[in-house]
Amino acid sequence: MKKRDDVILKCTVCGEENYETERNKKLHPDRIELKKYCKKCRKVTLHKEKK
Repeated sequence: MKKRDDVILKCTVCGEENYETERNKKLHPDRIELKKYCKKCRKVTLHKEKK
């Protein structure tokens, strides 16, 4: 069983899919929410894990 999961982070303001990352399913069972820079919005916005 694979412990790490590939995820795509999506901007909550414009909906642009900007980042790809990994997360550990055992340590972080919930969806990831990070503040990252969005190229389309040209500012730091909240990015949530896309399912």
